[in-house]
Amino acid sequence: MLSLDIPAEEATALGAAISAYGRGDYDHAFARFSSLADEGNADAKTWLAAMYANGEGVESSLARAFALYLDSAEAGITLAQTNAGAMLAMGHGTLRDIPAGISWLQKAAEQGDVFAQYNLATLLSKGEGMPPDHAAAARWYRSAAETGHYPSQARLGFMYANGLGVDKDRVEAFTWFSLAAQHGVGTALTALEALVAQMSADEKRAGSAAVGRWRNRTAETSRHARLNPLPR
Repeated sequence: MLSLDIPAEEATALGAAISAYGRGDYDHAFARFSSLADEGNADAKTWLAAMYANGEGVESSLARAFALYLDSAEAGITLAQTNAGAMLAMGHGTLRDIPAGISWLQKAAEQGDVFAQYNLATLLSKGEGMPPDHAAAARWYRSAAETGHYPSQARLGFMYANGLGVDKDRVEAFTWFSLAAQHGVGTALTALEALVAQMSADEKRAGSAAVGRWRNRTAETSRHARLNPLPR
């Protein structure tokens, strides 16, 4: 499901379509988005792509969803760039093309999209179809983690715990594992328990202080579900 944060006033045609979608009136929303998309409205194409991806008001078609996301991505819509990149990386609705997927994810990540940052970091970390780049992966995980994206917090903690792309640092690992674990990320909690057993009292105090600082800065967490691009 696509984020619903595209700004639009109710009085506009796009706003009316979004309002219909929000009410669950998918048939009405689909008709309105389709009309706007035919006129070249890139935001409407993005919404329409999401409806095709999720089979809302129309029979599900990942191929049609990808084509619409790609149109919107080329028009500069960040959300569409993220989803087009993810679909290319996974081969959903199109042939798998990891370099092309990375290219779109990079564009969206540079505009601050945390989902793009997370997906890009995961691809770079795994090195599928290319050499792994743990340093770049750690940078993108950190960008997303600092906004409160807890899957990225868990991955960043893992990288600090194992010295992947960053210097091995138990305090940093404790910090990011703790922040992720508070959102119920089971792998982070398990890793945290193992890590704590290795830490000195000073490291635990430093980690606890860092968690307190970051907790106040990362209150806003991931709120919008999208396609779930988790490249293996």
